[in-house]
Amino acid sequence: MSTLARAIDSVLAQSYKASEIIVVDDGSSDATSEVAKMYESVLILRQNNMGVSTARNNGVIMASHEWVAFLDSDDTWHPKKLAFQVSHHKKNPDSLVSYTDEVWIRNDREWPVPKKFHKPETVRFEESLEYCNIAPSSVLINKAYFDKVGGFDEAMEVCEDYDLWLRILKESKIDLVPQKLVNKYGGADDQLSMKYKLLDRWHIISLFKHADNAFVRDVILSKCDSLQKAALKYQDDVLLDECAVWMLRLQE
Repeated sequence: MSTLARAIDSVLAQSYKASEIIVVDDGSSDATSEVAKMYESVLILRQNNMGVSTARNNGVIMASHEWVAFLDSDDTWHPKKLAFQVSHHKKNPDSLVSYTDEVWIRNDREWPVPKKFHKPETVRFEESLEYCNIAPSSVLINKAYFDKVGGFDEAMEVCEDYDLWLRILKESKIDLVPQKLVNKYGGADDQLSMKYKLLDRWHIISLFKHADNAFVRDVILSKCDSLQKAALKYQDDVLLDECAVWMLRLQE
């Protein structure tokens, strides 16, 4: 079974049925559309290799419901994932975004989640600056609010989720639904996180959106220092130049 079929099946198995399922085919070469066509209830949106941020944004634009949830093709949902989150938002009508805990699976067995990725009861802006602790596949968000905060930044090649969660946390909150309701499968060669070893480069680009905050500037400085050391080790002159520019910006 393809990972996409596995993901779609997990949505169809929800105890609280999704009102629609949209598969965005981002110029794939792996028969994504052909797999999706096997499901009569699935809507397909094709785009020409425009990236994950644009894919998610266009999927939200196409969605007709007032709430949207994301699911990466290599993840799956627990059968009660939507039910738990819908119940949470009904009990907390002021809550516009929630996420869930997750299970990490590799080589067909569960792996322990590192302590730093354990989910806090309350997600705070300052505590989310070092790394992203919210999986897109776990999120349920009000569509109007998603539009208000600007959706995913389409200039971000990776870390687009980190970028969006920070923008939300700067002004609002993201509630934790503590049950483990998402299965995240690791180890695939085509996962974006495997292609980009220096994710802090993208973290810094995102953090400069909040550089009026002194704490954020300290985090940028720390990440620049780490990246400079990595750039020297790997003799990456382009990254060294970028770090120099960022350091100058911090002095402005």
